[in-house]
Amino acid sequence: MPPSLKERAGGAGSPRGPLCPTTARPRPRARPLRRLTNGEPPRCRVAAVAAVGVTAQKTMRLLPASGRRATQKVVVGDQDGVITCFGIKKGEAVPVFKTLPGQKIARLELGGALNTPQEKIFVATGSEVKGFTKRGKQFLSFETNLTESIKAMHISGADLFLCASYIYNHYCDCKDQHYYLSGDKINDVLCLPVEKVNCITPVLACQDRVLRVLQGSDLLYEVEVSGPPTVLALNNGNGGDSGEEIVFGTSDGKVGLVQITGSSPVHKWEIGNEKKRGGILCIDSFDIVGDGVKELLIGRDDGMLEVYNFESADDPVLLSDHALSESIASIQGGCVGKDGYDEILACTYSGWLTGLTTEPIHREGGSGEELKLSQEMQSKISSLRSELESLQIKVLQEREKYQQASQSSTAMSSVPAFSVNDKFTLNKDDASYSLILEVQTAIDNVLVQSDVPIDLLDVDKNSAVVSFSSCDSEPNSNFVLATYRCQANTTRLELKVRSIEGQYGTLQAYVTPRIQPKTCQVHQYQIKPLSLHQRTHSIDHDRPMNTLMLKGQFSFAEIHSWVVFCLPEVPEKTPAGESITFYFQNTFLGTQLESTYRKGEGLFKSDNISTISILKDVLSKEATKRKINLNISYDINEDSVRYTLKLIHPKLEYQQLLAKKVHLIDALKELQVHEGNVDFLLPKYRSILEESDQLLEEYKKQPAHLERLYGMITDLFIDKFKFKGTNVKTKVPLLLEILDGCDQDGLIAFFEAAA
Repeated sequence: MPPSLKERAGGAGSPRGPLCPTTARPRPRARPLRRLTNGEPPRCRVAAVAAVGVTAQKTMRLLPASGRRATQKVVVGDQDGVITCFGIKKGEAVPVFKTLPGQKIARLELGGALNTPQEKIFVATGSEVKGFTKRGKQFLSFETNLTESIKAMHISGADLFLCASYIYNHYCDCKDQHYYLSGDKINDVLCLPVEKVNCITPVLACQDRVLRVLQGSDLLYEVEVSGPPTVLALNNGNGGDSGEEIVFGTSDGKVGLVQITGSSPVHKWEIGNEKKRGGILCIDSFDIVGDGVKELLIGRDDGMLEVYNFESADDPVLLSDHALSESIASIQGGCVGKDGYDEILACTYSGWLTGLTTEPIHREGGSGEELKLSQEMQSKISSLRSELESLQIKVLQEREKYQQASQSSTAMSSVPAFSVNDKFTLNKDDASYSLILEVQTAIDNVLVQSDVPIDLLDVDKNSAVVSFSSCDSEPNSNFVLATYRCQANTTRLELKVRSIEGQYGTLQAYVTPRIQPKTCQVHQYQIKPLSLHQRTHSIDHDRPMNTLMLKGQFSFAEIHSWVVFCLPEVPEKTPAGESITFYFQNTFLGTQLESTYRKGEGLFKSDNISTISILKDVLSKEATKRKINLNISYDINEDSVRYTLKLIHPKLEYQQLLAKKVHLIDALKELQVHEGNVDFLLPKYRSILEESDQLLEEYKKQPAHLERLYGMITDLFIDKFKFKGTNVKTKVPLLLEILDGCDQDGLIAFFEAAA
């Protein structure tokens, strides 16, 4: 019999005060927890102390304190498979235990018997779950026999909830209880507190913008959310008064609260992402202010740590934020560094442990204590300097050894391994893709190459110097070749890419870090034929729609693979059942697509003829590759063209006006210099001068926006008549003249009269 997950644990508690940053360094040798302050006025002194190896999401927790006013121990698991547990004593990091390396740790959770402090440590590594006591003794090794590695884990008493990419499993005392196959990738799992709701209610956060609420092995209902949910947490750490409240965070940076009742969900509130910050990776609840109400702690993948409080009873309000240089994989509030002072501890991707503390760095007590504090700090600085010098000497010695060894006749050079955390996602707000590359060590340069036409857009947070190389698109299919040279100590690089629908291929990023010997990793990202389409829960069925029908001797799996090839955000795994329907929206134009298919038949509906044309061409090509004959039929709705043009026209008008204003700025500024006064100008020209910085900034962010709109209208014109068997490419110059005039009625009349 495998050991039970039911294990007893111990209690916790701590007081409060104003926020300042801290950083911890858990190593086998004791190191200080270095404290920073933002004091009065807020000003931070940066302390950087390395911790563990590269960490995954939700792999750092604080163990319950052993006494009423005792500090808490930190336990963290990294991708080297090492679990490190340490505490802080007299400003020094004191190791408790450290395990041997193994398979990378995907999740770390605390468990124990219900209604007792949770102090047993559980880690998910590969398809195995291991359990350790707070002293580091292993008491559980449970091999789940899952065919995939565990991605998410939750523990409640004797109940263990595990998720691989698409599979959910529930175990009780390590015995299999329930199983569920999800329609899309599972990002996180949670169970409502059994002691409050009196039943086991698991909730899955799935990539298709849905929270799936289960009952046993069956789906109870689905909760539609605004973005792909990446993390789940119980509200206030206990599900709120009812035990039914769950906080979710999405990959596009939104946070929401939903109540999971027995029959249907109740949406309570949602925080948008107006500041365009990163996606949510971790959430916790902790009373850092000391007012008796727990604050909401949030860690994002762009390094932003946010604290929200509840000034009103309803919606949370941002209390404070702090920017770190790496994505925040785990976050938790507690008392770590010193008795009586609470902290917010965050663990970043590369394994740094950083926090915000309520301990003031400037203490009361007069010059004697200030002098003592200064002497302590000087002693620590001196110790760190001597350690740094000895490390530099060691590095030089090892480098010399390597140079000598590499010059010998029998030399063999080993390629150093390094980890890259990458994300390639479509942003709905500006219809562009964000490519985020995060490396465990400093990045030297990133070479970006694409075999399809793309635009590389400016990113405010990007400090890298970019240079473009000329490339010949004909023999090598090279359309873009750009190098981003990073500044020293840059570990995270964000790029923005805008693609053209209908042109598909591969974007490659060659990542070279600042390590010796020089080595590089290549990461590939697919630019899909309908790359600007995003999954949505529903569409407007009242719009005029064009229809494409496919019939042939193809399987359900084959047509699903074609749809995966054409459209983003479609799960690679073939859906369960005999048929499936997906809805999409074009993030650039706002047009929509309905895709329904089964074995031997596919039906695609869109209000944009160009979308239907692209699907027809690509699906025909994919079927031909597999030597499958397709019977293709289509029904074109003439009203859809007029509808699409009316959707595009406001965007076209705005971009034309913006371009005209930008072209006038230099002339108006020159006039201002010569005349010294611009009161004689018309108000509209004076407003252009006043808003010149904002106008230039907006134009810089989307330099080819107007050209893209021209291209889309031109494609719409050509595609409309292509379905009628007419070639109208000779009339394109006349169409461009009409577009310059920006007359909507004239444009619609031209489309209707061109035949």
